[in-house]
Amino acid sequence: MITTFSDYLIFVDESGSPRMGGDIDQQYPIFVLAFLLVKKTDYAQVINPAVSAFKFKHFGHDQVILHEREIRKDVGAFKFLKTPQIKQAFLDELTEMIAAMPVQLCCVVIDKAKHQAKYRTPVHPYHLGLQFGLERVLGFLEKNGEQHMAHVIVECRGKTEDDDLELEFRRICDAVPFTTSKVKLEVVFADKKSNSAGLQLADLMARPIGISVLKPDQPNRAVDVIRPKLMVMNGKTTGWGLKCFP
Repeated sequence: MITTFSDYLIFVDESGSPRMGGDIDQQYPIFVLAFLLVKKTDYAQVINPAVSAFKFKHFGHDQVILHEREIRKDVGAFKFLKTPQIKQAFLDELTEMIAAMPVQLCCVVIDKAKHQAKYRTPVHPYHLGLQFGLERVLGFLEKNGEQHMAHVIVECRGKTEDDDLELEFRRICDAVPFTTSKVKLEVVFADKKSNSAGLQLADLMARPIGISVLKPDQPNRAVDVIRPKLMVMNGKTTGWGLKCFP
């Protein structure tokens, strides 16, 4: 029985829809699964206080969920961002906060159109992204001397989807290299209203990385501060911190 837990937490969030077939959005034909790896000491002492302080300043309380789509579209709690100058100042401060975060990031970017064209029966993008991401998370934890249980935190999406995800998670972890590793992974489902700083950061980072893959020549300050946080393995980021498929 495992009695000791890992020093790390892993938060997982997505950008884009995993739907295939005729439902592929031609403006954003990719699916991104972001894995944010955080030391628990940093999470407790740096990340949570910084995210709360940011919310206190802009909203007066810390119950607002920082959601990339709502910020981008100026809706919900972010309606005040409709004024361009206010929005730019808000985004600049948000970007500075993210830049200071002590995290490691692994992003799996799946081009759904290419995936669908290449394989007769393409694997579900979420399942594929989960496998690629978990393999890289395992490699990172082993490299950093971890030998214990690490929790992988995902947002609830509905009973059917959650049951499907958990089944796929178990299938992945029941195969090599997971069965031969001293590191064990356990999935934790967080309620959408849990206000998890880790899940919010993963959400904020996923789409900018996706856009950087779709439009590599487009300037994007958010990407500039996120890119240095991509996991490095064997001296390289490509294929590890950033895995593009196919």
